[in-house]
Amino acid sequence: MSDFTFLYRGRETNLSPEQMQRTMEKWSAWFKELSAKGHIRDIGQPLEHTGKVIAGKQKTIIDGPFAEAKDVVGGFTLVEAIDLDEAVELSKGCPILEIGGSVEVRPIQKSTM
Repeated sequence: MSDFTFLYRGRETNLSPEQMQRTMEKWSAWFKELSAKGHIRDIGQPLEHTGKVIAGKQKTIIDGPFAEAKDVVGGFTLVEAIDLDEAVELSKGCPILEIGGSVEVRPIQKSTM
């Protein structure tokens, strides 16, 4: 088994309270299903909509993430799967896909540090 991260891109904006409740219920059900099958390593957390970007040798500090970007990372989850193909299949159940978001599936490299 290998470890992967799901990076959730897109924001759940303009949802009514009822739609937000249904969406949260879908997230909860999806996480429970993945957990029951032994795939969840760390459920992760949603990320705040504020932050800073530090870039370059000059260590320039920029306000971010950029609200106008549609692909802002909104959260993450660490999962365990046999391979990348299985991780991709697992990601297809993510509720963010229903509202126009995306899931980036990335293998986690083993570090010797």
